[in-house]
Amino acid sequence: MNESDTRQGEDGDGTVARPRIAVCRAEDVALLDARSPSGRATSFHARRFARQCAGGSTYLLAWADGAPVGNGEVRWGGCAAPEVREALGECPEVNGLDVVAELRGRGIGTALIRHAEALAVRRGAARIGLGVDETGNPRAARLYARLGYRPVVPYLDRWSYVDHDGTEHRQADPAVFLVRELDGRAA
Repeated sequence: MNESDTRQGEDGDGTVARPRIAVCRAEDVALLDARSPSGRATSFHARRFARQCAGGSTYLLAWADGAPVGNGEVRWGGCAAPEVREALGECPEVNGLDVVAELRGRGIGTALIRHAEALAVRRGAARIGLGVDETGNPRAARLYARLGYRPVVPYLDRWSYVDHDGTEHRQADPAVFLVRELDGRAA
C-alpha cells in the first residue's frame, strides 16, 4: 500500500477521514505481524488470511497514512459457537474487529463494519452479526448498538492459541451475539 492509494487524514473532529478499507493481500500479512504481533506461535493474521484464501472469509484492513490501523474478518459460514449456530444458522459474522488503540473512537471500526455489511449485501445476506462481551468491552457494545446491532443470543466465545513455548491455551469468554438486519442496500 503506498501513500497515493490512501485518502486519509484527520478531520478537525478527531475522526479519520474516510479510512481506506481493503481486502488483505499476501504481502500485507508480514506488515500486520510487525505492527500488531499476536504473541503466539502462529500469526492470527496468517490464519485469517489462510481462511480468506480458502474462501471461508474476507479479511478486511483499514488503512490510514499508508499504514494498517484496523482489521476485522467476515466469516461467511457464521459463528462457530453452537448456541449461535442453533439460533441463526450461517449468519455471516464480523469477527476479531480491532483498531489501533490510539485511534479508537475515530470512525475506523464503523468504516470496517459498514464495509463488511456492504459485502454481505452483495452476497445476498439478509443479516450480519458479531459477538461482544458487553461487560468487558462496553465501548464496543455501545458502538454496535449505535450501528443498529441488537442482542439475539448469549453464548460462550471459545477459542484457543498456542504460545511460543508450544503450550496450548483454551479460553471461554461469555459474550452476546448481536445481529443487524440488512435491507438489501449497501451500507
